Amino acid sequence: MTIYDTDLAYIHDAGFGEFALRSAPGLLSLLRRNGVDHGLVVDLGCGSGIWARQLGFAGYDVIGVDASPAMIKLARKKAPRAKFVTASLTDFELPKCDAITSIGECLSYAFAGDESGKAMERFFRRVHRALRPGGVFIFDLAAPGRHPAGMPIKGYWTGDGWSILVESTEEQGVLTRCIRTFRRVGKLYRSIDETHRVRLYRSAAVAESLARAGFTVKTVNAYGHYRLLAGQIGLVAAIQ
Repeated sequence: MTIYDTDLAYIHDAGFGEFALRSAPGLLSLLRRNGVDHGLVVDLGCGSGIWARQLGFAGYDVIGVDASPAMIKLARKKAPRAKFVTASLTDFELPKCDAITSIGECLSYAFAGDESGKAMERFFRRVHRALRPGGVFIFDLAAPGRHPAGMPIKGYWTGDGWSILVESTEEQGVLTRCIRTFRRVGKLYRSIDETHRVRLYRSAAVAESLARAGFTVKTVNAYGHYRLLAGQIGLVAAIQ
């Protein structure tokens, strides 16, 4: 099943790009404070390229990876100097690089079926091997408490030529979002449904897994002045 198909990718970029844009100054600061002030950054789950574009403005080389062809199409227009690849985040062959980022809970999507956490830990080891000495891995995950357990939460947003209805439930370590989009096509609106499942992680368990993979780990609750959402954890994993 494709997630973030054409209409949802467009709506996400048009109406929900604030997280990436407002996180960018703090993320750039984290990169520099960890000694990565230039070089190649791989952005896993690059979406429509908002963060990749900010990286390019700051002088970094960028490879953006996303499983959604529609997102990659938008990203290529938004950040034409970056390289973009349509691929699964878990299968993409990571090149040698100076930093890896994954913002917006993308790894929670990628490992939605990983109940034991073993697949994620293997992934962390791959990340460690890909990073050059002094490299850093910055990412965030969805965590328990995003919504009251077992209680559906509904939200509705609208913009120029589009609307979106989301019903979310949190049960047994998984957040499920049932999404219905409406996008104007000529004089009519097209409606498409998507269902997204996101694995929820506790920061202590993820930090332990990163440490076993060879990282020095810090947790963060904000990217600079931009605070992460309730039920969201940020991690900065460095190679000394």
